Amino acid sequence: MTQLNTPVARVSDPGHRPTPPPSVPRRRRPIRGTRRAFWLFVSPFFIGLLIFSIIALFWGFYLSFTRAVATITPTDFVGFDNYVSLLTDPSFLSSLLSFTVFAVLVVPTTLVVSLALAMLVANLPVARAFFRSVFFLPTAFSYVIASLIWKLGIFSGSTSSVANSVLSSLGLPTVDAWLTQSPYYWVVIVSVRLWLQVGFYMLLFIAGLQRIPETLYEAAAIDGLSRGPRRFFAITWPQLRPTTAAVMLLLLVAAFQAFDEFYNLVRTIPSVRPPLLYIYNLSFQQLDYGKGSAGAFVVTAIVVLVALLQSRFFGFGAADETKAPRRGARKGRAS
Repeated sequence: MTQLNTPVARVSDPGHRPTPPPSVPRRRRPIRGTRRAFWLFVSPFFIGLLIFSIIALFWGFYLSFTRAVATITPTDFVGFDNYVSLLTDPSFLSSLLSFTVFAVLVVPTTLVVSLALAMLVANLPVARAFFRSVFFLPTAFSYVIASLIWKLGIFSGSTSSVANSVLSSLGLPTVDAWLTQSPYYWVVIVSVRLWLQVGFYMLLFIAGLQRIPETLYEAAAIDGLSRGPRRFFAITWPQLRPTTAAVMLLLLVAAFQAFDEFYNLVRTIPSVRPPLLYIYNLSFQQLDYGKGSAGAFVVTAIVVLVALLQSRFFGFGAADETKAPRRGARKGRAS
C-alpha cells in the first residue's frame, strides 16, 4: 500500500505565514485642545460658584461674628453675641414656632395626597402619561404667581371669590378675612404649597411603586391576600419606605425654605413669619447683616440636625434587600 507523503509546511517555507501575536489595544491620546476647551466652557460656572457661593458663604460666616449694621466690611468683632441675641429674641423663636406649625400641617398632607395620587395614576389602565403631566404641571408655576392667584382670585374675601362661592353653595358661612384671621390663613398657605409641590412628590412615589417586584403581589394573591388595605400595609408600604424617607426629608427642607407664599400673603402679620422671612426683615429692612448672617447659619444648623435625625429614624436603605447584613447577624450565622 502506497503511502502519500504530504509535505509539512515549515517556518522556512516561503509560502507559510506565521500567526501574528495578539494585538494590544493602544491607548488613545486625547485630542489636542480638549483640555483647553473643557476649562473654557467650565470656568464661567466655577467663577460664579466661587464668587457667589463659596466666598459669600465664608464672608457671611465672618459677618455673623461681627457687628455689621449697614455695612459689609465691619471691624468690630463681637464673638457669639449675635447668636446669643438671636436665640433669645422672641421674634426669632416665634418664627421657629410658625415653621413648626407650617411643617406639621404641610408635610403629612403632602405625603398622603402625593402617595394617594401616585397609586391612582399608577393603576390607571389608560392615559397615565396625561395625568402625570396634569398633576406635575403646577410645579412649573412660580410661587409668586400662585400666591397672587390665591390672594386675588380664590381667597380674596369677596363674595365672588372661589372659596366663598363654594362655601355659600354648600350653605356654610363665608369668610371675609382669609389672610388676616387665624386659622384661615393657614388654609391659604398650606393649600397653595400643596398645589405647587404635590405633583413632584407624586412622581417620586410612582418611581418607587415601579420598583416593587410584581412577584410579591403574585405571591400575596396565592396566599389569599387580596387587594385592599392589608395588601398595602403588608407589601406596598414597606417597599416604599426608602422613597417615603426621601420625600419626608425633601418636604422638611422645602418647609424651612418657605418664603414666597408667606411674604406675598401674610407678611403684615408678625406672628406668622417663617425663619427666612424673619432673616429677610432683619437683613434687608433693619440692615443688621451680622445678626442676619447668624440667623442664616442657625437655620442651616437646624436643617442639618433635622436631616440627620430623620435619616437616623427613617433610614434611606431600610427596605433595601441588597443591604449588607450587620456584623452581629454574620457572627450569629457563623456560630
